[in-house]
Amino acid sequence: MSKGAIVINDSEFETEVLKAEEPVLVYFWATWCGPCQLMSALVNATAKEYSDRLKVIKMEVDPNPVTVKQYKVEGVPAFRLIHKNKLLGATEGAIGKEKLLNFINTHLEQN
Repeated sequence: MSKGAIVINDSEFETEVLKAEEPVLVYFWATWCGPCQLMSALVNATAKEYSDRLKVIKMEVDPNPVTVKQYKVEGVPAFRLIHKNKLLGATEGAIGKEKLLNFINTHLEQN
């Protein structure tokens, strides 16, 4: 299990996310997005903190239009929580640590 967030692209999405045994938090971001720069450290910290029960993936939106369209990402930063090919939850916009952890915990407890 990885200790940090894993950077992937459209071609790796099925293997890394849809076929993953554990739930996957996908973080959509862009290089030109100011709030995304602020969220990056939180995403990496979350990946380390939850490494025993959650896989964290980072996807840059511009080079990955297929996944962005499939998961209806309209703004960045955005998060999608996916488990066994099922979308468990979605949120868009910059959020603080407490809100992100609540988002993750709520959906992990339901599965």
